[in-house]
Amino acid sequence: MPEAAAQLLARIESGQANTPEELDELWAGLPTVRVEEILGSWRGGELPTGHPMDGQLEQVGWHGKTFLSPTEVQPLVCRTADGELYSNAELGKGEASLWHVEFRGEVTASMVYDGQAVIDHFKRIDDNTLMGIMNGKSSLVRDKHFYFYLVRD
Repeated sequence: MPEAAAQLLARIESGQANTPEELDELWAGLPTVRVEEILGSWRGGELPTGHPMDGQLEQVGWHGKTFLSPTEVQPLVCRTADGELYSNAELGKGEASLWHVEFRGEVTASMVYDGQAVIDHFKRIDDNTLMGIMNGKSSLVRDKHFYFYLVRD
């Protein structure tokens, strides 16, 4: 296992705070992924950096993402108080799609939101875990990226 992957898994396990610079360095050490490799359901969590979004997804019951096909993506799968999963298309301003997008000089699977100028880029930590970086023109990520991870459901 690459050193970057081992460090990220340890950070996910501990829930420790990170700096964007630390996470950017670990991101650089991970392999890219292809769209077809990430299809399916994923549970999500954040890699806290002090970003304004830290903790907000938990407050809305965020469970993760579902990549049904390259053109059918549920970016904000949330859980009701009763435990039922649903796609929160209102919060996400629609759904999304998957594309191969160049980010930081590498082409990797990326999720493009339908209704907002936001792109989530993904790299492989291991066969069942991805690191994500939320990027775009939205006020959510214009000045700072939001870092998260996904674990195959």
